Amino acid sequence: MARSRIPKKLSMTTSTRPESVPESESNTQITSPAEEPAGAMTFFEHLSELRKRIIYSLYAIGVGAFVGVYVSKYFINWITKPMLDALKSAHLDPKLIYTHPAGYLNLVITLGVYLGLVLASPIVLYQIWLFVAPALYKHERGAITGFMFSTVFLFLAGIAFGYFVTLPYILKFLVSFQGPVVPMISINEYFDLTLMVLLGLGLVFELPILIFFLSLFGIVTPKFLWKNFRYAILVIAIVAAIVTPTPDAMTMLIFMAPMIGLYFVGIAVSAVVTRRRERRLAAPAEAR
Repeated sequence: MARSRIPKKLSMTTSTRPESVPESESNTQITSPAEEPAGAMTFFEHLSELRKRIIYSLYAIGVGAFVGVYVSKYFINWITKPMLDALKSAHLDPKLIYTHPAGYLNLVITLGVYLGLVLASPIVLYQIWLFVAPALYKHERGAITGFMFSTVFLFLAGIAFGYFVTLPYILKFLVSFQGPVVPMISINEYFDLTLMVLLGLGLVFELPILIFFLSLFGIVTPKFLWKNFRYAILVIAIVAAIVTPTPDAMTMLIFMAPMIGLYFVGIAVSAVVTRRRERRLAAPAEAR
């Protein structure tokens, strides 16, 4: 009886013994980077979160517009300065008029709304970030933060270039045509012209961001952009001709110069994005 029990004990210990885990597999489980997983939310939770972010953004825009209307009268001198300087250089009376009883009031309100959008833009971008961030990994959050900062920086750079470089030249060119009549420039029409130039250049300066997204999804590559540089120049010339409010070639060249420079910046951005994308795709293949 004793001899028959001993083999049973041994067989039980050998059968219940856990299988040894390969060293490479255990090391992989221990040393793998514990990156934060993407946030999991239901559809209705997404809608509730989106609703909250939209409401906060509208609150920020409303407060910004209220503040913008209050301080817009102080910004009118800053906006009208290029036009007054152009009139002075042409030896004309440096005055702007409005032809409607509510013309100046409309200008103050319109300018205040635009200033409010600018003041509220950091909060709006932060609300967008709060909505998107839970669904991203840690390295993706850093990329989105850099994207938002670059978008705002390039847009403001385009507005600055338009105000200090493009707009003064355009106004001096337009005022230089003097005939038997004296120009009486409406401040509302001048504001529309200024808004078109500044916003147009602000959007044009977003060209590297557009190339970044196209490269991120593999639609374009730096080789493709460099190979089709001549066609890009043609498209840039057409866009400059549409955006330019004057028919002279010099103004068109002023619009084209930064666009061409930004195209080369976009090629460099595309090269970086494409290289990182290829490394990311090649990593799983090497792991096999």
